[in-house]
Amino acid sequence: MIDRLEKEVDMLERHLQVLKMVIGNEPIGIVKMSNETGYPHHKVRYSLRVLEEENLIEPSSQGAITTEDTADFVDELDEKIDSIVDKLDSMKIEETAEIQS
Repeated sequence: MIDRLEKEVDMLERHLQVLKMVIGNEPIGIVKMSNETGYPHHKVRYSLRVLEEENLIEPSSQGAITTEDTADFVDELDEKIDSIVDKLDSMKIEETAEIQS
C-alpha cells in the first residue's frame, strides 16, 4: 500500500524536476534534460507528456516551453504540497500507541 504512494511521489518529483528545467531553460529538448537530470529519455518524454496534458508546457520547434498556466500552478504548488504533508503527518501512528490484538 505505501509502496504505491512512494512510487507516485517519486514520479511526481520527476515531473516537477522536468518542469523546473523547462521553466529555467526554455526552450529545452529531451536530450538536454535527460543529460542534466540523469533520467532516461523515455522517462523525460513521459514527464513532458504529462506536463503537456496538464497544460503546463507545450512543444515548440526548439523544445518544450511554458504556457500561460505555468505561473499560476507554480504559485499554488507549495501550498498544495504543504497540505498533503499535513495530511500525511496526521496519518502517522504514534510509537506509543498500543496495537490491540
